[in-house]
Amino acid sequence: MKNILVLNMGMKSIRSIVYSDNGEKLSFAARPIQTMLNAECVEQDTNEWWNCAAEVIKESLIDIGKDSVDYLTVTASSSCLVSINKNVKPLGNCIMVSDRRAVEEAKEIENTKSYKRIKDNTGLSSDASLMLPKILWIKKNQTELFEQTYKFLSPDDYLIAKMTDKFVTDCFNAQKYFYDLKTNAYPEDLLKELGIPLNTLPEVYMPGKEIGKITESAALFLGLPIKTRVILSTYDAICSFFGSGVSEDGEASDVSGTVTVFRALSTVKDLKSNPNIFITPYPKKNLNIVGGSNNLGGGLIEWVKQCYYMNEQYPYEIMEKDAREAEIGGNGLVFLPYLLGERAPIWNNDARGIFFGLERSHTRKEMTRAVFESAGFIDYDMMKAIEQTGVRVNSIRLSGGLARINLVSQIKADITGKDIHVLSDFETTASGAAILSLVGLGCFKSLKEASDVFVSVRMVIKPNLQNFEKYQKLYRLYKDIYETSKTLFEERKEILNNLYKKHEIRIANM
Repeated sequence: MKNILVLNMGMKSIRSIVYSDNGEKLSFAARPIQTMLNAECVEQDTNEWWNCAAEVIKESLIDIGKDSVDYLTVTASSSCLVSINKNVKPLGNCIMVSDRRAVEEAKEIENTKSYKRIKDNTGLSSDASLMLPKILWIKKNQTELFEQTYKFLSPDDYLIAKMTDKFVTDCFNAQKYFYDLKTNAYPEDLLKELGIPLNTLPEVYMPGKEIGKITESAALFLGLPIKTRVILSTYDAICSFFGSGVSEDGEASDVSGTVTVFRALSTVKDLKSNPNIFITPYPKKNLNIVGGSNNLGGGLIEWVKQCYYMNEQYPYEIMEKDAREAEIGGNGLVFLPYLLGERAPIWNNDARGIFFGLERSHTRKEMTRAVFESAGFIDYDMMKAIEQTGVRVNSIRLSGGLARINLVSQIKADITGKDIHVLSDFETTASGAAILSLVGLGCFKSLKEASDVFVSVRMVIKPNLQNFEKYQKLYRLYKDIYETSKTLFEERKEILNNLYKKHEIRIANM
């Protein structure tokens, strides 16, 4: 029997989970990670990652012994940019996916000669969340850092470089640099036009590739055996998709950690493009992964806790109780959940949260209910965007921290009108990374064979069709509130830029 350690770095914590190759979870450890917010800038400290990685790995090996680890893989959020020198030393903080400083650079890329062909081939819109706009922003605003950079990496690729001295990425992470999965190539013409050297980008492989053994110095620092072999998986959203056990055409997965990741599987070759979501081909498996990620999912619940429930001994239980006692639709209260702007499917950097219809009779119960319901509207928005490509969503597999609140799961079933399969293990990102790695190593013949071992369903929630009809009306109001507010969001941004100085906020738990 072989064991694999998954180092899973989310937006708010870093976790070490060890699995056996028969799907058994052997150990677990976690530490929170700070996020720094400063107006449009969202950053994390890469040195904190490395130190916390050592802490969680050592803790997870206390009971099972360090020699029990055969393989290690790393998964983290995509579209987060780390600049390093030749010695794998970070040249500043990581620019996170929800960072919006590169909005103008994204527009500049959109207007280049090379971009139209790239968009036709990849279906990727140019957005500030992606890697090349961030790199271009550094080139224009931090010239010295740009010139000192040896490689631009994502967080998982940075941690692998620290462990192996190899500068590599997987094909799905590479797509965030506009890498073409059909031709297996970076956009060289665009890179030349932007003045970004091709050799500053990592070498690309398929998930499951063995990178090599961990270096002696990294093994000593992390408390791992020198025999440990490092395997490439991919970023958290794709890992969680496969960790959800999706295997049938039209099955979707909703993984709601800090953000909501909503994707569906399709075996149809020629899907209609939709610029609001990603169609990610997995060439070797002859399938498409269709969907996207937003900016806040479970993070909305953390915000509600911080606002209204910090003095409660059991905040989540009281939160759910309050929301159950409120009427459907929050007794006329609707919430737009765009506290950090929004990625898929509306792609609006300026959008912000709104409580609409607030009355004197409303309490934290109705506010909490409205936030819970907004999590369901997020799913429905994603599902409708996916179905515009020709994919028919049949059912949804649910995991992530938000899936622990049963009322939210029921609301999602009622709003989407689909069966919700709540998974037994909410750590689908880690299990998906293990699955991709072990399939690549040949421990399993197929993704389905591996997911049958690793994934099980705890319960199935059926939609209440009477509630579904009510939510159809509320969803139309939800969309109308957003459309009506678009120009006001832009006006708000202009006013704020003139009124307030930028200030940094540190958040230990997003």
